[in-house]
Amino acid sequence: MIRKLISRVFGRKHATHPGKSDAPAVIPVSQHGIRRDALSSGSRRTVETLQQHGYQAFVVGGAVRDLIAGISPKDYDVATDATPEQVRQCFRRSRIIGRRFQIVHVMMGSETIEVTTFRGHHDDQSGPRAQTDAEGRVLRDNVFGNQLQDAARRDFTVNALYYDPSKETILDYHHGVADIKQKTLRMIGDPVTRYREDPVRMLRAVRLAAKLGLTIAPDTRRPIRELAVLIENVPPSRLFDEMLKLLTSGYAVRCIEQLRAEGLHQGLLPLLDVILEQPLGERFVMLALENTDRRVRAGKAISPGFLFATLLWHEVLSKWEALKAGGERAIPALFQAMDEVLDVQAEKLAITRRVAGDIKDIWALQPRFEQRTGKRPYGLIEQPRYRAGYDFLLLRAESGEIEQELADWWTRFIDADGEERAALLLPAQPGDAKKRRRRKRKPNSAAAAAD
Repeated sequence: MIRKLISRVFGRKHATHPGKSDAPAVIPVSQHGIRRDALSSGSRRTVETLQQHGYQAFVVGGAVRDLIAGISPKDYDVATDATPEQVRQCFRRSRIIGRRFQIVHVMMGSETIEVTTFRGHHDDQSGPRAQTDAEGRVLRDNVFGNQLQDAARRDFTVNALYYDPSKETILDYHHGVADIKQKTLRMIGDPVTRYREDPVRMLRAVRLAAKLGLTIAPDTRRPIRELAVLIENVPPSRLFDEMLKLLTSGYAVRCIEQLRAEGLHQGLLPLLDVILEQPLGERFVMLALENTDRRVRAGKAISPGFLFATLLWHEVLSKWEALKAGGERAIPALFQAMDEVLDVQAEKLAITRRVAGDIKDIWALQPRFEQRTGKRPYGLIEQPRYRAGYDFLLLRAESGEIEQELADWWTRFIDADGEERAALLLPAQPGDAKKRRRRKRKPNSAAAAAD
């Protein structure tokens, strides 16, 4: 009854299945409430320029969805009937990128607007077909079409929304506005087929449900656990990007809980399921994710390196302890454990070289925080990544992994001035002094001549 009422209010004139609707519901601003001024200036100018050149153009997808839900969009996408080459000709600062989907990045000041051409049905016998693998995953798909086909090709109903800034109207082909109001996440078309086309949609379902507080519709949710194995077929670079979006969404804790509920956490980070089964490791990970969520919601910067360092730390710790127990020296053992853990991750996640470098820096600093004598603390705070390493140390103490006294000492040392810092230093322990190597003295020229 509620669904029918919302459908009437928002003017539903179509079905949710692709190919069965021929006209969208046109929702006026009086009903959806989004004024053109709510959009970024870059997205408005991109749409206006394309329309001035005679093309159809709309702000589409996540930005429209988030504005309806009362969330400030992070970025804006534009959909048009212009081909990538035609879009490129309309904007001096633009470039065509992508293999699987050709898109155009339009630079508007500090903004980068992603412009896509309306997609057609890749199974249309009258046109070119998309390249797929044995599991049905689409490998390359530059099949262009009209807006009706484009809406049917989108993943979820809440993403198949087209906003026209010039008219301040929303074109809704698949009941997406009503689904947002009803807090429902629904797949367009057959969920099994759509997940096979792109297994990342399973992760996206989890992220959107957590971010927007949506309930995944039963028919959309049901195949996820059965098809979770298909994620192993996703290229590591795409999987890394999607995991980064998920963990930096501002709702990472909810996402991890939802991943667990859907059986998707196993195999994403190959060791995350092991970590989450350890009480100490789970507390550490959840504290890190809660901290990340707070920073994202407050609009503060976050570090992907720090985040992945926390997720993988307890596996590094486990390998490190095992290597030391086997007789390996502490520091070489730590670096060996770091390399082994990151190598395992590289098989599934294409962690970029820069992020991997940040992760290693944070881990490598941890033993140095135990050194509180002489000049070593002064040298540590001069390190470029010491602040991230210090925040990591605080998390270790809060989770109970190390004594709180160590974290408190470093907090006092960082906040103190010169004399106070010197007073905080611990007395040198026996064996701390380095053994000086005796240098062989070269014989002088007279002695050499006598010899």
